[in-house]
Amino acid sequence: MKYLMTFLLPFFVACQPGSDTTGASEQTDDTKTTGNAREATTVQDTSDLEKAYAMGLDTQYLMGKFDPAQHPDFMQVPAQYADREGLLLRKDTYEAFLAMYKAAKADGVQLIIRSATRNFNYQKGIWERKWTGQRKLSSGENAAEAFPDPEARALEILKYSSMPGTSRHHWGTDIDLNAFNNSYFEQGQGKKIYDWLSAHAADFGFCQPYSPKGPERPNGYNEEKWHWSYLPVAQPLTTLAQTELKDSMISGFEGAEIAVGIKVVDNYVLGISDLCITK
Repeated sequence: MKYLMTFLLPFFVACQPGSDTTGASEQTDDTKTTGNAREATTVQDTSDLEKAYAMGLDTQYLMGKFDPAQHPDFMQVPAQYADREGLLLRKDTYEAFLAMYKAAKADGVQLIIRSATRNFNYQKGIWERKWTGQRKLSSGENAAEAFPDPEARALEILKYSSMPGTSRHHWGTDIDLNAFNNSYFEQGQGKKIYDWLSAHAADFGFCQPYSPKGPERPNGYNEEKWHWSYLPVAQPLTTLAQTELKDSMISGFEGAEIAVGIKVVDNYVLGISDLCITK
């Protein structure tokens, strides 16, 4: 916890009325979840919902139906911290990342943002290319040929890619760091990076939402060691999704009709690590 105060100072500032950023929610009760945030309805959740409303966040924002390049709360990530120009993040998320980046660098760990905000239209492009087989799955398969049944195809794509309207990358709070495969983070420099993040990312407000699948997180995407979420904003958004986002609202792309049957909100939007859910 050597960096805890680095994070706590902006956290306390962010909690003050009129601040440009929003503070993380304290985990103040003993409510337990089992990979499904809908099961955690607490007083703190109400506070998170109020924070979301105060920030002007709504279901259109949740679903990425806006242009982050034109949104006043977003900024372009300087190229020195990313693998390419043009990546966008919320300003509060970027400031927290920058503090984490500097601390990691002091410990000999180099963090590079590989992916940041993706709005609905961007995610739609990814999804439909996989849906139609134009883009191969991570397994190398053509989804349209290998999975002619629409539900089976959707579930296969959902192992690593979100349906448009359901991705945390819509929010401007989530970043992918350094590599897109778990094996990279299991040895050598990759393991050093992941071990550092596991020990220190929480000091800056970040959490790994897609932890290993198992009894505590039975639903959702497969583990992603590279994906980290800025909780001071993501927690209120998760609570907003818990209370207001419905499967029937997920539409406007090929395969969208599958969303209701697979309960995409409960099982994917809310199928995250307990450590990333307000309790």
